[in-house]
Amino acid sequence: MPDVRALARAFRSSTATDDPQAFLRARFDAGLAWVHYPEGLGGLGAPRDQQAIVDEELAGTPSNDPRRIGIGLGMAAPTLLKHGTPAQRERFLRPLWTGEELWCQLFSEPGAGSDLAGLATRAVRDGDGWRITGQKVWTSLAHRARWAILLARTDPGLPKHRGLTYFVCDMTAPGVEVRPLRQLTGEAEFNEVFLTDVFLPDDLRLGEVGEGWSVARTTLMNERVSIGGGALPRGGGLIGILTDLWKSDPGVRSAAAQDEMIRLWVAAEAARLTGARVRQQLAAGEPGPEGSAVKLAFAELAQRITGLELELRGADGLRHDDWTMRRGELVDFEGRSPTYRWLRAKGTSIEGGTSEILHNIIAERVLGLPAEPRTDTTVPWRELPR
Repeated sequence: MPDVRALARAFRSSTATDDPQAFLRARFDAGLAWVHYPEGLGGLGAPRDQQAIVDEELAGTPSNDPRRIGIGLGMAAPTLLKHGTPAQRERFLRPLWTGEELWCQLFSEPGAGSDLAGLATRAVRDGDGWRITGQKVWTSLAHRARWAILLARTDPGLPKHRGLTYFVCDMTAPGVEVRPLRQLTGEAEFNEVFLTDVFLPDDLRLGEVGEGWSVARTTLMNERVSIGGGALPRGGGLIGILTDLWKSDPGVRSAAAQDEMIRLWVAAEAARLTGARVRQQLAAGEPGPEGSAVKLAFAELAQRITGLELELRGADGLRHDDWTMRRGELVDFEGRSPTYRWLRAKGTSIEGGTSEILHNIIAERVLGLPAEPRTDTTVPWRELPR
């Protein structure tokens, strides 16, 4: 196993540049971007848990701002690594990691949100490429993204899960139109994306034709871990904000609020430890359905914690910092107002898989309970009622 600490120290001492992007490119080329990736693709083929050592040694150096490029890091990159061709991995992974190219996710549709496999966006063969037509919705960062991960239907005569193909979409291609969706917070963090006869060459197809659902599952499993499984110290994140309020302002305390406070603290600590366990499992392989439980817990806790915070603050909690319509790029639960946190938390039970869908995954794939009766998995997609 490579001595990642020694390599990181040597890299830091030998790499002198005032250009942050040049530093990040050099870090990628040295294999210190994500050490568990193969050599030549930003890694060293080292165990995943060695990344923390590299990050410690390179603290204070230029950052790729992981929150800003989270979709690329948490969803696109692991999908490209597993299903991409050598040329695709070489083309996309470096500028993805350095943050030079942002990514978005074109999965959900107005008529296929929770039922992703029922999507209607079509991809039709056209010579050495594909013509894409359809509409996507709830697309974070589409207004900034250079590339998108896209799921489209290539064979409507097959059952819905079997007629899908996965693509990398060029967001600058003719026929791509992005429109803002204003949220409860007043911002337009999300978008609608309209695809009208968009041409994508076949070398932007990821995986085999008709195998899109298998590729998409890689994305979805990683997405859920990236949303709910981030590393936090004990008492960190939203529960830390709530406990700080409780300690600093005796006027908000009551017996009933204390009971709820204790319940939330215990639930947050259980979720934190479960997330740590999922990350340990991830170090030994790919994320499984346990990631759905972590994301579900995050969504429910975010709503309960922000709700109690607003209740404790009373009228002061209703003073939202800014209702200006603007194009948000980051979800900032800790750096914004209590009202922002409460409003934004409403979306946590929808994004990354609705809580209802995640309950089903946990019941069927973790607990082994009987699956819900389904009649639409063997019928050709074109025959399904819509």
